[in-house]
Amino acid sequence: MSEAVFEKMATLLSSKKGINKELISIDSSFEELGLDSLDSIELIADLEEEFSVNIPNTELQGIKTIRQAVDGLSKAMQ
Repeated sequence: MSEAVFEKMATLLSSKKGINKELISIDSSFEELGLDSLDSIELIADLEEEFSVNIPNTELQGIKTIRQAVDGLSKAMQ
């Protein structure tokens, strides 16, 4: 499931923020991709809606990388 989450995240970043999908890796930080905290919250909210899950706000604060977001979403889907 994490691969599907990563692919959806990369697609959203590409379409909504104009980031080349080839530049997005699982180890990219939001900062490296030019995203600020509001961008990252919006991205995660879009993904929560897409996958019909909810990541607790306490966990959202620690998400700074693509991997952390994928892990958080995958965990919420279990």
